[in-house]
Amino acid sequence: MIGKSAGPRISTSPSPGVPQRALIAASFVSRVGNGLFNTAAVLYFTLVVHLPAARVGVGLTIAGLVGLLAGIPAGNLADRYGPRTVWLTALAMQAVTMAAFVLIHDWLTFTLIATLDRLAATAGGAAGGALIARTGGERPAAFRARLRTFVNLGVVLGTLGAAFAVSADTRAAYTALILANAASFACAGLIALLGVPNYQPLPRPEEHHGWAVLSDRPYVSFVALYGAMGLQYQTVSLLLPIWLSAHTDAPRWTVAAVYAVNSGVCALLQSRIGSRVETPRQGGRAFRVAGLLFLVSCPLMALTADVPAWVAPGLAVLAVCVHSLGEVWESSGGYALGFGLAPDHAQGQYQGLFGIGFDAGQALAPLVLTTAVLGLGHAGWLLLGVFFAALGAAGPPVAAWAERTRRSSHDTARATQGRPAEAPLPESA
Repeated sequence: MIGKSAGPRISTSPSPGVPQRALIAASFVSRVGNGLFNTAAVLYFTLVVHLPAARVGVGLTIAGLVGLLAGIPAGNLADRYGPRTVWLTALAMQAVTMAAFVLIHDWLTFTLIATLDRLAATAGGAAGGALIARTGGERPAAFRARLRTFVNLGVVLGTLGAAFAVSADTRAAYTALILANAASFACAGLIALLGVPNYQPLPRPEEHHGWAVLSDRPYVSFVALYGAMGLQYQTVSLLLPIWLSAHTDAPRWTVAAVYAVNSGVCALLQSRIGSRVETPRQGGRAFRVAGLLFLVSCPLMALTADVPAWVAPGLAVLAVCVHSLGEVWESSGGYALGFGLAPDHAQGQYQGLFGIGFDAGQALAPLVLTTAVLGLGHAGWLLLGVFFAALGAAGPPVAAWAERTRRSSHDTARATQGRPAEAPLPESA
């Protein structure tokens, strides 16, 4: 914090709020574009480009798996050369690959462009995570919660805008969506270039290496935990809509209602709850709360098949309200642990692994949810809730384990320099 000075003083650096507002604005713009494209992407590839749906799925799977490879290398580049540089490069690449989708005519070209797009997205996620960590200021949890609130709003607005193109159902309408998404990446990059500082790399210890995160067993365990808990996102976006359509008499508009409720609850509560989850210990507790809420929401979703048609929509909305509250606690805990356990000098590398874990969980989610849960019916929903509760219960022990190892490493580093663990190092050291 900067105190009052005796005389007038000209500051050449922006106030902490300026970079935060710029990063929020850039993220919001890019997510509006994501909402525009993601809503109609499969329809464009199948109905306009005339690719078979099965082959589109295979191409997207290949792209997703190859894209995971960029996480840690891109994070290392962000740590070495500065996160803004890598993030801007990734945004520029996404703008180009997204625009190229309007030119595809065959499956091979589609798969190649989709793969390049996913590589850029993964790299952008790692560098963007490091940039968030540097921009967070004195209350990083509150900043991340505000950021996620605006990200959610951006996706909602983009989804609403895409509805017009889907209703028109013409090549020109879908092309406009794709180009708008490409433009959103370019605009986000321009906003970041003008408003977000070019943070310089932080000093790294001599023992640091490019794959150090993989030897950090507590962090790897947390990433696995977070990736598995990430199945909860597609519980609402994929599993529940299928369940409502195939196993209940609920009116079709119920699916749209649960989407709206999920987005609304997350947008309303993310800042309020997320700003209270700052330390890894609080993050572990947030995971436990989330698991218990999912334990309640999943059976409620299953019960929509056992009530009259006029009751099913209300029960589905209630279940999604509970689930969305759990989602807010889960994401808040994930941010607190994902950022709080990472060393400052290696945020990019650690955020790269963090993104890999989440993306891997999302890639497996459709297979797990549609086969295991839908195949078992009501029992599958109950087992899913128990699974989430068990993952949540593991949050506090993993957080405590991670904090112990970090204290131990810190004490060891002090001891090797011949100083007591509690003694501060002089600046010249």
